[in-house]
Amino acid sequence: MTAQDAEQLTLAGLAPRKRRKRASAERTPAEHDPIAHVVLDVQALHLGQTFDYLIEEKDSEAAQPGVLVRVRFGGQRISGVIWSRGASSDVPRSSLRYLERVLSPDVLVPASMREDIGLIAQAYGGTRANILRFAVPPRVAKVEDEQRLAASFHRAPGTGLADGAAQGYRRIAANYAQASVLQDGLTGNRFQSFVFDLMPGARQWQRDMAWMVATALTAGKSAVVELPTMREVEDLLPMLRNYGLTRFAPSPTGGWTGDVAVLNAEAMPAADRYRAYLAVALGQVKVVVGTRAVMYAPVQGPALFAILEDAAYQNMDGMMPYPQARGVMRLRAKAHDGVFVAMANARTPQSQWENTGPDTVETPVSGYSTAIHPLASPLKDATPWVRWLNRDELARLADPSIGARVPHTAVRVLSKALESGPVLLSIPQDGISETLSCAKCHRQARCAKCAGPLQRSSDGRDATPRCRWCGAAAINWTCPGCHHERMRVVRVGAAGTAAELAGLFRGVPVVLSSKAQGLVPDVACRPMIVIATPGFEPRVRPVSTEQGAAGHEYRAVAILDAWTSLYALGVDARLDTLTAWMRAVSLCAPRSRGGQALILGETDPAIAQSLMLWDSRILAAKDMEERVETGMPPAVAAGCVWGRRDAVMTLMQRIGALGGDWSVCDDMPGMLGPVPIAQPDTVDARELEATADRVKAVVRVPQRSRAELAIRLHRETARHVAAREAGELRFRVDPKDLI
Repeated sequence: MTAQDAEQLTLAGLAPRKRRKRASAERTPAEHDPIAHVVLDVQALHLGQTFDYLIEEKDSEAAQPGVLVRVRFGGQRISGVIWSRGASSDVPRSSLRYLERVLSPDVLVPASMREDIGLIAQAYGGTRANILRFAVPPRVAKVEDEQRLAASFHRAPGTGLADGAAQGYRRIAANYAQASVLQDGLTGNRFQSFVFDLMPGARQWQRDMAWMVATALTAGKSAVVELPTMREVEDLLPMLRNYGLTRFAPSPTGGWTGDVAVLNAEAMPAADRYRAYLAVALGQVKVVVGTRAVMYAPVQGPALFAILEDAAYQNMDGMMPYPQARGVMRLRAKAHDGVFVAMANARTPQSQWENTGPDTVETPVSGYSTAIHPLASPLKDATPWVRWLNRDELARLADPSIGARVPHTAVRVLSKALESGPVLLSIPQDGISETLSCAKCHRQARCAKCAGPLQRSSDGRDATPRCRWCGAAAINWTCPGCHHERMRVVRVGAAGTAAELAGLFRGVPVVLSSKAQGLVPDVACRPMIVIATPGFEPRVRPVSTEQGAAGHEYRAVAILDAWTSLYALGVDARLDTLTAWMRAVSLCAPRSRGGQALILGETDPAIAQSLMLWDSRILAAKDMEERVETGMPPAVAAGCVWGRRDAVMTLMQRIGALGGDWSVCDDMPGMLGPVPIAQPDTVDARELEATADRVKAVVRVPQRSRAELAIRLHRETARHVAAREAGELRFRVDPKDLI
């Protein structure tokens, strides 16, 4: 036998199977608009366009714009959303692939939502896929059949809604100026934007927000309400129930029904979040409340978009392109010809700029807003008696305990309040931070170039303090207040407060609520001392019906360690301090029921005056004036860029911040920095080289150029990624903190 005739021997029954080559199935393109333009779940900035696929005739009816599909891309099967359909494609027909399958026949991303996603991506320099990652929750197939069954049992809100809204308007009109303008906006058919300054009260913001939701529903609009945390969501739902609006929940007939859906990206089970999103997309639910995930609720037509505490840190998404809830909500309200309301205890500089200027201009995420402010007489009645017990005031009162953490005057006030109910002591956040101040007058040391806070070198090699914002060295520094030339280190922190106060108020129960100790949701309306950090204040629960409104209030509120506010870091440091203090004081009984609030220690006079008069416009006006002088947002538009030093500097040069048309902004440098920043918390050995010499820089442009800023940052970052240039590179437009 020759080698050519040789045959491989095999055991009986184990001969290799001969595979028959299957003929490829014939596919027929759809008769009408056979091309699907699909946005794929690919997060790279340089792949933000739509990709074309063929639609089979058998899938033509289900493959509508806005549905989820599965396709092949780069050797993988990935999900996407059909953005639109067309009759032709720029790609040759021979190169087009067919859709693998339609995942769900339900339109999860309606036409108006697709338009909103495009606008959001453009405003913040991202891609539509970036926004879809935030907006559309992971699909849970079994939920879809349940909700189709429940759709047949969908009911409209109760008939008492209009009566309740009319009754609520009478209360609003008695307490707030320009209430009729707000009602006209909620019931009208054109876009309007409002800044809403809240009155104090333990349940005041819930009543005002619920009225706005009810009024919008009576006008046939949807309502989207964004709240900082789930605590505020749980606070609002009972007020909505007073208007006959029930929570979206399981129905005895199958599926889920209700009037108010809750959206939360973190604390909700995946099935519940998808069910709530699907109900809103299908039009079964018209009121959506929740945390920042709610800003992408797929409502259609005119709607109310309201946000509470628009300066809260929770309002910014943590991944590219870092959209901010306030900007997204206002942008969507304008696109829907709806109403935008920024409700807060303390008015932000952004809201102040939108209301009073200077030089207010329309940008994709901001523009002119009408202010709704409390009337003087109702405000005085609702506000507790707020006293600032600083050194000068204690000296005037001849208090012998000047310098004590809780002076004798405060002890007498708190002891008297404890006779009838609980007392709240608000302390700074747990933990310790470090800053520099004047060694003589203790004023915070700030940069002479940009007014940013000074800091010591983290590695100790450079003895010269540098600015946290622009990185400039503070050479020959002198205090602008007392002209002293030396600085001292101030360490800010709070610990052991409960043990310290136990000796001052013997025999009184003490409750501690903080991030470190755990959240206490509520306390009974009985004599006790409640010590809480900002955001962890327990609600007061009445123990009998006879207590009425007083059963929800603290008898007194004291702000401890007010001096720590003098050394807080960040552009919004004073605003954050005032917001935290007003939120705590709003839980106090009004002066008509003997309520008192105490500020213990030194603080910025603008903060103290804003709190004592319950008029946050005082601090907002001062902040705005200083930001115009120093070139800080919102006087200008800003973007942060961070990553490896050479990548950051190259991008700054390409967008024109170094030697280009943006090198100067209103007679000030267009770029601040770069300043060194720490390695990412998740860095590993593989990433260590890519994040070496990590820096951050800030680019400033006039507000009229904000849209162009986002475009340039997106374009040049996408170029960096597509060219596989070395080094980390990221950016963020409208950051909460610059550095």
